[in-house]
Amino acid sequence: MAKEMNNRQAYYNYFIEDKYVAGVVLLGTEVKSIREGKVSFNDAFCLFDDNELWVRGLYIAEYSHGTVNNHIAVHDRKLLLQKRELKKLQSKLKDKGLTVVPLKVFLNEKNFVKIEIGLAKGKKNYDKRETIKARDISKEIKSYLV
Repeated sequence: MAKEMNNRQAYYNYFIEDKYVAGVVLLGTEVKSIREGKVSFNDAFCLFDDNELWVRGLYIAEYSHGTVNNHIAVHDRKLLLQKRELKKLQSKLKDKGLTVVPLKVFLNEKNFVKIEIGLAKGKKNYDKRETIKARDISKEIKSYLV
């Protein structure tokens, strides 16, 4: 079984302020493809449409053993959250510079596909350089300890 797939680019480009776990409305072949680990977050983002949260641009490769009933690789997928969580997210999005990004896709203990989304604020270039510098320092410290 595949492990969780992380969106490393989101942690590089954004400060993650808050995290939520949401269910996803998927087709059968999409679930099988996720189990194989064929997910890409390249252009994925979340948006609200009629008080519903959708993830757009999430690439789930077509299932290798799929037939004519195979799914489309990139299309909008509905995220399942409770109403109070959706209202809380919408009110926080009114703040300047905040957005919702998908952070990881994983299977929970009941083998349901879940997406962890984060309320994020964009980083400036100097913040990104600080992130790189901190990562390099921690690598050096680990190399000296080993």
